[in-house]
Amino acid sequence: MRRSLATLPAIVCLGLLLTSCTSFPGGPYAGAEAASATASSTATPEPVPAQATPSVDELTAQYVSVRLDAMTLQQKVASMFIVRAPGVDGAAWRATVSSRGVGGLILMGDNIPATPEELAALTAGVSSGGAGLAPLIAIDEEGGDVTRLPYDGFAGADTLSAQPESATQDAFTGRSELLAASGVSVNFGIVADVTADPASFMSSRVLGGDASTSAPRVAAAVAGENGRVFSTLKHFPGHGETTGDSHSSVPQSDVDLGGWRARDAPSFQAGIDAGAELVMFGHLAYTPVDTQPASLSATWHSVLRDELGFTGVTVTDDMGMLEASGLAEYANPDENAIRAVAAGNDLLLYVTPGDVDAMIAAVVGAVESGRIDPAIIDDAVTRDLELRRELWLRQHPDLAF
Repeated sequence: MRRSLATLPAIVCLGLLLTSCTSFPGGPYAGAEAASATASSTATPEPVPAQATPSVDELTAQYVSVRLDAMTLQQKVASMFIVRAPGVDGAAWRATVSSRGVGGLILMGDNIPATPEELAALTAGVSSGGAGLAPLIAIDEEGGDVTRLPYDGFAGADTLSAQPESATQDAFTGRSELLAASGVSVNFGIVADVTADPASFMSSRVLGGDASTSAPRVAAAVAGENGRVFSTLKHFPGHGETTGDSHSSVPQSDVDLGGWRARDAPSFQAGIDAGAELVMFGHLAYTPVDTQPASLSATWHSVLRDELGFTGVTVTDDMGMLEASGLAEYANPDENAIRAVAAGNDLLLYVTPGDVDAMIAAVVGAVESGRIDPAIIDDAVTRDLELRRELWLRQHPDLAF
């Protein structure tokens, strides 16, 4: 709904809470007072051009810019972390977010109460620690083999891959309605990986065995979630090219960029084109492209941005999986966090948080020492804040315009 100019300044000030109306750049009455004074002092006033009402996107960009400028480096880095809180203790959930200013929570099986209503009450109690932004509440809700909510009876890829594309959209529409009603805002639930290999641990989770069958279903899943929860495509650049399980290893693939473009890219491209807001990076390496895991690879982040045209938020798979690989190169969680941020991830996901304060401090130190360009942090946090601002506006439709 578009508000009139008479009410817009109050709405802008309420949303910003960081600056005064008089200092807000490009305010809706910019130049109007001067024009009025000129008109009153002449006998034949010239007509004053109508001032264009700023769009929601323009106001969001202005809000985010002001918010970013007001944040310390430590606050910026902390906001890039998505972590897990224990059990179903609402006070612990609130403290986990507010004590460090993290970007949000990831919900796992032990975080899920018996009913959607109880979950909604828990999520509603989480504070972002600042007016005008909402914390992200994320979950892996694919359906089928990966189902966190016992009340999610909608189909998963294990059956959808053999059904018409419309069935995928219907399932993800129903699932996203359930998630939204429960207070979950981000679904790490759309598998864009492609494999026809039954030996792959992804086999029962893919929406198609090849690009031609997977891509339209991935797009349909995103379409089903649009406007209800933020959609996430995973596990970029594609776990289907390996049989190894990245929960306990860093799988390797000898597929080059050309092979990836033909077999794996189309499903991610379809989901991006359909409007997915997030892409999750997997802990696997396509060695001809980069010997590092994609989650730590600036090369793969460039491919996603430059080739696929993705402008949304990037998030790692659970960072604890790197340590669980048993490889000495990934044994240090602080170093892993630094490398993940330097590679271009906007959000770092921690199912088992570990020492979050130490990891935040390590990333801050890497920026201060020059190892990470401050612009990388600002770009990432800008995207994160835009997403959280959009969520806040959805949750406060009375202030939408």
